[in-house]
Amino acid sequence: MPLSTDLPAADGPGADVPAGGLLGAAAIAAATDSVGLQDSVDRFLEGWAQVQPDLDLSPVAVVQRLGRVRRIIEAEVEATFAEFGLNGPDYIALATLRQLDQPEGVPQRRLMRELGLTSGTISVRIERLADRSLVAVAPDPADRRNTLVSLAPAGRDLLDRVTPAHLSTESRLLAALDSEQRETLSALLRLLLVAFEGSVSTGALPRLGLSLTPAHRAIEIRRAVGLPEIAGLLVKAVDRDSRADRADIRTGDVLINAGGRELRSVASLHAALRGAAEAEADTLTVDLIRGVDAPHQAVLDLSPHCADQKSLPAAFAHDTVIHQV
Repeated sequence: MPLSTDLPAADGPGADVPAGGLLGAAAIAAATDSVGLQDSVDRFLEGWAQVQPDLDLSPVAVVQRLGRVRRIIEAEVEATFAEFGLNGPDYIALATLRQLDQPEGVPQRRLMRELGLTSGTISVRIERLADRSLVAVAPDPADRRNTLVSLAPAGRDLLDRVTPAHLSTESRLLAALDSEQRETLSALLRLLLVAFEGSVSTGALPRLGLSLTPAHRAIEIRRAVGLPEIAGLLVKAVDRDSRADRADIRTGDVLINAGGRELRSVASLHAALRGAAEAEADTLTVDLIRGVDAPHQAVLDLSPHCADQKSLPAAFAHDTVIHQV
């Protein structure tokens, strides 16, 4: 099976990977010089296949490698942080404060959202950094229940010293990959991470008026109510009088194809919209499943719409994974 290159680029979840159209397994193997080589996961899978040859072990091949590579990288990175008396979570907190760079301080609640932490965890982390005089904490004059956190001079100095060492460690750990391979891997991981984190459409793409649940959640939701598992984008909500509403797309539909692109990710939907725009097409045909397994088609009108001028929410709640399109 070919691997679609409808991968998200740095400017949003729906940009195409340039040149290539499709990357087949042979092309990927050649690009990574992996033909004929085996790693520990290959050996594990070979043994498992002999015990249970009827199982599809392809997900294990991906997830196990992600986990093993992460453990190796994490240990090396943590060793670098330890040289400066830090750990990974401390560094991320300091770096986030530096990026936000608000002189009066960052509300602790916002920092909690940025880091994806609970209120208890962020309080402990800030207290630990404050005890070392790396951050300063002050009452929020606008909200007595909140505090403002700012990067102290000692924290800024430490961050300036540790960051070059940290980047050097990460670059060394990726030495087996050339720049093109790094970009390919980064694009694939972004595709997966966007599916887990949710996204908001940016740029000049027409707004469809859809709130979509990613494919992995769509499978889980349908499985829970006894419906056939379908890998697609589950419609969670449809804005009234939007393009999607006018095309009769309904809550509960599963979008499976748009403009000839399989919709396993919101990136593929973005790519289909971008392709339609480049072709100056006025419509986009979407294949969907309604109810148990009834196939339907919806035709989206891509001509200018008043909804294109409306702003979308910039962030989601930590426990919500939704794509706004």
